[in-house]
Amino acid sequence: MGLLPRPPPRRLRRAGAAVTDLHTRHKAVLPDWLTLYYEDPIEITHGEGRHVWDTDGNKYLDFFGGILTTMTAHALPEVTKAVTEQAGRIIHTSTLYLNRQMVDLAERIAQLSGIPDARVFFTTSGTEANDTALLLATTHRQSNQILAMRNSYHGRSFTSVGITGNKGWSPTSLTPLQTQYVHGAVRTRGPYAHLDDTAFITACVDDLKDLLGHTRTPAALIAEPIQGVGGFTAPPDGLYAAFRDVLHQHGTLWIADEVQTGWGRTGEHFWGWQAHAASGPPDILTFAKGIGNGMSIGGVVARADIMNTLDSNSISTFGGSPITMAAGLANLTYLLEHDLQGNARRVGGLLIERLRAITAHLDGVREVRGRGLMIGIELVKPGTDEADPRAAAAVLETARREGLLIGKGGGHNTSVLRIAPPLTLTVAEAEEGASILERALNSAQ
Repeated sequence: MGLLPRPPPRRLRRAGAAVTDLHTRHKAVLPDWLTLYYEDPIEITHGEGRHVWDTDGNKYLDFFGGILTTMTAHALPEVTKAVTEQAGRIIHTSTLYLNRQMVDLAERIAQLSGIPDARVFFTTSGTEANDTALLLATTHRQSNQILAMRNSYHGRSFTSVGITGNKGWSPTSLTPLQTQYVHGAVRTRGPYAHLDDTAFITACVDDLKDLLGHTRTPAALIAEPIQGVGGFTAPPDGLYAAFRDVLHQHGTLWIADEVQTGWGRTGEHFWGWQAHAASGPPDILTFAKGIGNGMSIGGVVARADIMNTLDSNSISTFGGSPITMAAGLANLTYLLEHDLQGNARRVGGLLIERLRAITAHLDGVREVRGRGLMIGIELVKPGTDEADPRAAAAVLETARREGLLIGKGGGHNTSVLRIAPPLTLTVAEAEEGASILERALNSAQ
């Protein structure tokens, strides 16, 4: 990648009066806790491929995809056509009626999930998918005890906030569940960080065994194979397989939260759980975000005996709607036919190498980590191991001014830059984004 010509820096137009007025109206009518990026927030008006434009006509290379949701490309013709054609027929019916698009997509996801005798339930978001998974697990096991990972994030609802192990995203300690948090999701911090991978897994498994000896049997462990909001952190391969072996001795289920890791984004695997595949698939898998390429789709996959454990009627008014299912089918077909998982592996691997090279001399960069097109850059105060959220905010601002959109996160005061472009990213676009990040990181340092 370094052999490609580097694009020159560019400066964008500042926000005009229309955007300033919209920001004022936003603050007057929406909650204070509804986060906006940038000192001067932007309004994105349209997009194409890996680029978006704002109200003032500024063009941006999008390295965040609406929080990993625009998975293939902005305005992908195949998805746009499917949505338009379906909207011309019927937009909504509810799950009270047969829905051909929902059955078609469920069949494909069940087969891709790796879960035997799988059943699929569609929701409108990852939060709702995780809520449903918790409902299934606690009902199936008749226990409200849940294990979750430290530094985790599973959604914004009352139940999912209650199992979130990241205090920056957990505004209340009230919850209908009793949750205990397990070591292991953050490889380079915590009491076991100094160990090699084998010893790290052994220590985390021993800790889990000890925890299980002091609590009533939990219904499930819920875990993101790579933590999203937590800063794209991950354990060594095989940790969750080792956990599963222990959990199944106690009848405890394993829920893989694939809301951010699914559909080939990590490059090496279609699902994040497959990095831990020694003991087979999870009992329950949740998904959302990228499958709809911007349309609101979430869902749960589980074995039939778990999915069918509910003994009362239920429906989903908006989950599995004809228009979102049409989008999901078109998007999944495009992803598979164009081997976007392979592209994520190839271009993502080059991008990670490039980012590691440009940050090697920067004392303020603690680590560049990730897989495929799911990459985190953790920033610290130079010469220390202390998180530097101000530097992360500065890089975000500088990158935007030069035409690049990225995200941020992390369990240590939001000091991790999150990079997750659409999976159709080209090598040239990866180089362009890396060059902007190089200048922004040097400026922050």
